[in-house]
Amino acid sequence: MNLHALKLFYETAVRGGVTRAAEALHISQPAVTAQIRNLEQELSLQLLTSQGRGVQLTEAGELLFGYAAKLFALEKEMDARLNEYRTGKLGTLSIAATYLPANFVLPSLMAAFKQQNEHVDLTLTTANSQSVFSKLLHYEADIAVIGGSKEAPAGIEREELMEDELWFIVPSGHRLANTTVELKEIVREPFILREQGSSTREKLFALCSLHNIEPPKVGLQFNGLGETIRAVSSGYGAILVSAMEVGEHVRHGTVARVHVEGVQLTNPIALYSRANEELSPAAQHFGSFVKQRMPFVPLT
Repeated sequence: MNLHALKLFYETAVRGGVTRAAEALHISQPAVTAQIRNLEQELSLQLLTSQGRGVQLTEAGELLFGYAAKLFALEKEMDARLNEYRTGKLGTLSIAATYLPANFVLPSLMAAFKQQNEHVDLTLTTANSQSVFSKLLHYEADIAVIGGSKEAPAGIEREELMEDELWFIVPSGHRLANTTVELKEIVREPFILREQGSSTREKLFALCSLHNIEPPKVGLQFNGLGETIRAVSSGYGAILVSAMEVGEHVRHGTVARVHVEGVQLTNPIALYSRANEELSPAAQHFGSFVKQRMPFVPLT
């Protein structure tokens, strides 16, 4: 069946006449009439009869019109959905993130994005930076948001979003609480460290290496930040941690900051994607959404 002719028949029936259909479609009246006659010949059925200045559907025309209405409604829905997908308002998006952005940045952004884009399905996986990079490279995530890393492995592009600081933290009653000390003094304390692959762990050891200082003794090791902070607030050890993650605990006095002379570590949060590969429309849309609401402003 000639779908163009079917469309002209449908528009003629909807508008009640060939002239009005031709005007609406910006084609000539004879062209509309010829196409409908060709359709009638193709089907061996009369579809329209003249009625005054308009037309009336025959019984066969009524039957065909019902199916045509469903077909063109489906076409309209298809166009709308494809446009939603094209503009990033429809689709799926898998995000991998490290603890800092996964807990302190992304939840509110994802909720706000979802409110405006209900047809995008979002998932978030939390892991350390090495695991997040692996997920991105192995197509287990569409994009990644990582706190603490300044470099990206080969095959990954990086775009910085914002940054906070890294603070040395001890129990609130510790002798070094709220004091300023040299690096060699704070690293004499037993440290509570995150697992291998954690960016803060790597930064602490790199800092010691830079200053030719023995790295601290590993007192405890945890995979989660919450456990790490609770251990310090219970009275044991020191940690190097994001200001964003620990700020509320410092304000409440459950832990205390130690200022270290000549050391000011920043903790960037960046958006990562696979290099030389176009993001899906949903990923592009979410990335733009995040960048509009999270400008590069150091949180000092």
